[in-house]
Amino acid sequence: MTTVVWFKRDLRVTDHAALARAAALGDVVPLYIYEPDYWALPDVSGRLFDFVAESVAALDTALQGLGLGLSVRVGCVVDVLAELRRDIGFDRMTSHEETGNGWTYARDLEVGDWCRANGVVWEELAQSGVVRRLNGRDGWAVQRNAFMRQAQIEMPGALSGPIMTSDPVPRLVADDPCTARQVGGRPMALSLLGSFLTERGKTYRRDMSSPLTGERACSRLSPYLAFGCLSGREAAQAAAARQREVKGTREGWGGSLKSFQARLAWRDHFMQKLEDQPSLEHQCLHSAYEGLRPLDPDAARLAAWEKGETGLPFVDACMRYLNATGWLNFRMRSMVMAVASYHLWLDWRVTGLHLARQFTDFEPGIHWPQVQMQSGTTGMNTVRIYNPVKQGRDQDPDGVFTRAWLPELAAVPDEYLQEPWRWAGAGQVLGRVYPAPIVDVTAAARAARDKVWAVRKGGAFRAEASRVIEKHASRKDPQRHFLNDRAPRPRKAGVSAARDTRQMGFDF
Repeated sequence: MTTVVWFKRDLRVTDHAALARAAALGDVVPLYIYEPDYWALPDVSGRLFDFVAESVAALDTALQGLGLGLSVRVGCVVDVLAELRRDIGFDRMTSHEETGNGWTYARDLEVGDWCRANGVVWEELAQSGVVRRLNGRDGWAVQRNAFMRQAQIEMPGALSGPIMTSDPVPRLVADDPCTARQVGGRPMALSLLGSFLTERGKTYRRDMSSPLTGERACSRLSPYLAFGCLSGREAAQAAAARQREVKGTREGWGGSLKSFQARLAWRDHFMQKLEDQPSLEHQCLHSAYEGLRPLDPDAARLAAWEKGETGLPFVDACMRYLNATGWLNFRMRSMVMAVASYHLWLDWRVTGLHLARQFTDFEPGIHWPQVQMQSGTTGMNTVRIYNPVKQGRDQDPDGVFTRAWLPELAAVPDEYLQEPWRWAGAGQVLGRVYPAPIVDVTAAARAARDKVWAVRKGGAFRAEASRVIEKHASRKDPQRHFLNDRAPRPRKAGVSAARDTRQMGFDF
């Protein structure tokens, strides 16, 4: 019996249920398909293509170590499968379940139809804590945690199967120079996991929020988790082993490892949202917010935000850093998205697509729920409007990050770096080497707040919000994985912990 193993966002051989299942049945054909129609979508980019290509090459190397290389094909999935069936006559296929964008969901439906029409048994297996066809969120955390505690799937000792050819892979998307992006493939994922758990992660909880310290203190595993070079279960179990190792010591790892585990749990929580409601990619989670912002954006504002030329120094520094590296820590992701949505009043569908193309770790199941959360369109989250001036002062107090990415502000004194328009010498810089701010930060925030809160009034809004909460909100977790895990900070007198509504993030 020959079984095709269709690799998608699971580019590894370790803890791979679909590969192990196929190997147990007999001969295997490992298959990866570059789909031209997918790479023509508006949420992909050259940096994503390059990362995936490196990860596919690393997967091929790993499979060759098991005795059978990867067959890489280019084309529509059903056409590739039809050609393979004519060549080798397979009647079984395994793969992992995928929580992708709307296009991949429709493609999988088409593949399912083809399999049924051609007598091919397609077995899809879980690879994460996301549960397909979930009836409700009650008890989901227990299911998720149980999955993460299960033993990892053993890697096959050797693979057998027909020797298959591969297609030459054309450049399917435009070049996208990203000079400092992370390199794809499992070897780099394992290196980062090891260094995070033994060295870099010690100050994770304290240092994750700043773009200066977060670059090192964060695990940097997000793109490898997104494309399955590393399974979430591997990461969680490695962190749990490290927790046991340092328990009772005074090494200072406890809080950071707890925070990392919490982020892995929240990662699955947000992916479950898109799994349960695929329309999140295109429609506001709460329908009252449809039409709040114009779908035809202010082109000048959008371009300024994308290029890092808004005249708001900390926002511009973060956008330029993202453009060059493909990564931002979560607090900065939240800020640049919130500024686009509130201060610049741009629709989340437009700005979300740009960020999807820029993030090397683009994961639809996390990206779209988070984009909506930071834009205030869920109806269930606190409306949080970041002050970019305050964020710059808090997260880059010495201006090191801002000056590194905005060298044109070299002449601006530290006191005015985040508000150069207040400097007496602003005329030397603004409108000459650096743009004047395209919005008034205070006035724009006030106007946005008034518009968003105006929508939240009335019984109809509250009724739909209650339904959203019932379907998507996190429930009590007996294992206490889902925690507000940020580093403690003093609360103002009279403010209880129960009123602390700071949002959760993913500073991988």
